[in-house]
Amino acid sequence: MNQLATNLTPQIDLDAMDRLFDIKGLRVFLPGGYGALGEAIAMAMTRRGARCTIAGPDGGKAAALAQRLREFGVDSDGFELDARHPAAITEVTDRAAKAMGGIDVLINCVGIQREQALLDVTEETFDQVYEINLKSAMFLAQAVARHQIAQGSGGRQIHLLSVRSQLALRGRGYSAYCASKGGLVMLVKQHAMELAPHNITVNGVAPTFIQSERIRPHLERQGFRDFILDRNPLGRIGDPVEVVGQIITFAAPAGSYMTGQVVYVDGGVTASQ
Repeated sequence: MNQLATNLTPQIDLDAMDRLFDIKGLRVFLPGGYGALGEAIAMAMTRRGARCTIAGPDGGKAAALAQRLREFGVDSDGFELDARHPAAITEVTDRAAKAMGGIDVLINCVGIQREQALLDVTEETFDQVYEINLKSAMFLAQAVARHQIAQGSGGRQIHLLSVRSQLALRGRGYSAYCASKGGLVMLVKQHAMELAPHNITVNGVAPTFIQSERIRPHLERQGFRDFILDRNPLGRIGDPVEVVGQIITFAAPAGSYMTGQVVYVDGGVTASQ
């Protein structure tokens, strides 16, 4: 009579388990990296040994953050990037790849919001939000994928989204923003399918309101703050570190079998609405 094996789990690679969240040595391209969440992501990645290249429309801010990151003992660069233009995206991506010797991870933090009520939306504003939130993601992904495919060692692409990719907002003018972030969800899924044969994963991280200087004025309005807290099952505003943790997971070996996914870091908002 055959006896059942005492251990039904396949042989576990303990060394691989120890490396689950090891990102040391990764070459990370961070467009939009000096923004509210981008800076926290850049600092966390660098402190854990990754090398980051920052890019954004203000070259001075990108360079200043790169200088701060170098204080952690890891080389870093900062470039000016107008993400509205695919040619500029290609040029700066090529510069980032040259500076780091390649690109292992794209963390796309590019994004804006221009609030206009439905009856007031202008073509100019809608196009601006679309260009920066969705069109730039398409061509950042393309430019980075070309390098990752040529390198032949796989890679990761991570896009920063928002709960507005799934939820509309009553009483506010979010047409352009919600449309662009919702479109980005499908871009993540499609790119994941096209890049899977090259061992490149594509995922999104979608936070709700997170503590930052950008949203501080809104949170200081008692009525708005109460609205945000009342609808949040955990009853608090998220911390940037809580978003960074999911970014690291997607970039690290721990995220190697996840692709085409969007994780909502929102205190349970999207689960309850």
